[in-house]
Amino acid sequence: MTVWSQQWLQQWVVGGGLIDTIIAITLLETAALLLYHQQTKRGLMPRDYLLNVISGLCLMLALRCAVQAGEWYFTALFLTAAGAAHVADIAQRLQQRTTLN
Repeated sequence: MTVWSQQWLQQWVVGGGLIDTIIAITLLETAALLLYHQQTKRGLMPRDYLLNVISGLCLMLALRCAVQAGEWYFTALFLTAAGAAHVADIAQRLQQRTTLN
């Protein structure tokens, strides 16, 4: 690997490009799952994964804020939102489990 490519790769990771790419892929994947389910009525039910996706996206946004030295309150906001989505996801799964039993 050349020095230039190492520098570019380092800047891509440290500058937030990697995180942006992962966020974009996650959004595309979620859109594809939603569209597939909407068109075919098959596949995963959105209620089974959307809270998990929201939690993950909020964690990635918090990481992006931290890496790019964003305002601390945005990092805290995204971490709080990720935690809230995670708790809601767990509560939903527990409710579904008790409903099935």
